Amino acid sequence: MSREAVVFHDQMRKLWEDHITWTRLTIVSFAANLPDLEPTEQRLLCNQVDLGNTFKPYFGEAAGNELTALLRQHILGAVDVLVAAKAGDQDRLAAAVAAWYANGQEIADFLSAANPKYWPQAKTRALMREHLDTTLKEASDRLAGDFAADIEDYDAVHDHILIMSDFLSCGVIARFPKKFILSPHSEADALCP
Repeated sequence: MSREAVVFHDQMRKLWEDHITWTRLTIVSFAANLPDLEPTEQRLLCNQVDLGNTFKPYFGEAAGNELTALLRQHILGAVDVLVAAKAGDQDRLAAAVAAWYANGQEIADFLSAANPKYWPQAKTRALMREHLDTTLKEASDRLAGDFAADIEDYDAVHDHILIMSDFLSCGVIARFPKKFILSPHSEADALCP
């Protein structure tokens, strides 16, 4: 396995773990009205830029910027969900959740279009949907004060994001083997089953 492939794989995991960590901290701060909410949200939004930038060397500047924009909307949509849920406004919550899931599908479809062989649409959509499902459960349990369930939910979010991250990094490594000093479908297979 090449050093470049391992570094990229681990970098992708760190960025997606940052994504769920800063999302969790935002949920916790929002639920408890903590004074660190705004800087926490800003750090979470910076993570979306970092994720978009990671894709630029492979898919181009415009694609990286578009991914950042879609991920930024993913975060802002999650905030809309939290606000509506905390207010108990069921109509607004239903609309916010629907918009959030629509954005999730946009992200999945964008990724799949960029790398259809290695990120097939059905699989990419399913992974994004599970990310949203587990995050929504985490936020719902936190807002309801069910902290034991909330902690279990975060563990599920974490387990899933590693699967999703590996799927994405392995797709990049398989599509661009020369950037990772790999011959097609050889050493990449050891890292990416």
